Amino acid sequence: MTTQSSYSIAIHGGAGNDRQQSAREARIEDSLLSILTQGRAMLDDGAAALDTVVHCTRLLEDDPLYNAGYGAVPNCAGRFELEASVMDGRTLKAGAVTNVDNIRNPVDLARRIMDETAHIMLAGQGAADFAAANGLASVSQTYFQEGWRKHATTDKDTYGTVGAVARDRHGNLAAATSTGGQAGKLPGRVGDSPLIGAGNSADNEGCAVSCTGWGEDFMRTALAAQVCFLISRQGLDAHAAAHAAIEYLVAKVNGNGGFILVDRIGNIATAASSASLRCAWIEQGGEIKTALQASIRIARAAS
Repeated sequence: MTTQSSYSIAIHGGAGNDRQQSAREARIEDSLLSILTQGRAMLDDGAAALDTVVHCTRLLEDDPLYNAGYGAVPNCAGRFELEASVMDGRTLKAGAVTNVDNIRNPVDLARRIMDETAHIMLAGQGAADFAAANGLASVSQTYFQEGWRKHATTDKDTYGTVGAVARDRHGNLAAATSTGGQAGKLPGRVGDSPLIGAGNSADNEGCAVSCTGWGEDFMRTALAAQVCFLISRQGLDAHAAAHAAIEYLVAKVNGNGGFILVDRIGNIATAASSASLRCAWIEQGGEIKTALQASIRIARAAS
């Protein structure tokens, strides 16, 4: 039974079609457990959902197991361009950043843009200048190269975008998403992760959702907004909305990826069309659960 004081949180370390590598998957599971434990402690102490998802996403960015922050993948020119976004379900305020190449934790920059400006997104040099003016930690490309060497895999069909969603004790929702984008992408490419309504969304009337996978598929279908609409306007519960949204992604564009969500009453759902979705969650103050596959899976057509 959900109570006003219960909290829920979910995090993900990306979706993909790679075959499971037992040693790496075990490290990912340990990482997700450690990070989610910190998120639980924050929410248990009464922290806001927004503060909690930013903190958990920052920790995911610092882990070279994922394609975000330290473990980001390079573009076709061998450079690292990062993206992130955050959204507060209570106010619908949001912040996002794209094409930054010297910010250690893009999620912190996205949060600062949300809090300190009238804008939602800053890009490239303008974002870097804003970060420097506000004292955010900067790094060189060598930092990302080092993380990439630790992260690198011979599997070219691996995704590792990260994200977090939460409902706090006051019933407020929030979402955060961060990524290094597609490996070998064209310089300047923008994916779904910094786009509110595509790769990230939160609304107290519906849900908070963080997406991962082939960004263009989520952009074409505005999938994060679709999920929220299914709950807030169509009245679906978390699992029904997740099933309908991932089915829509596949039917419309044979979309590749997945997402995590928490609805307005604290129910968690995970869905994917990819073979894997590495995630962990706590539903309504319960026990920590982890999975390497989504609870709802809709198979894509063979390509």
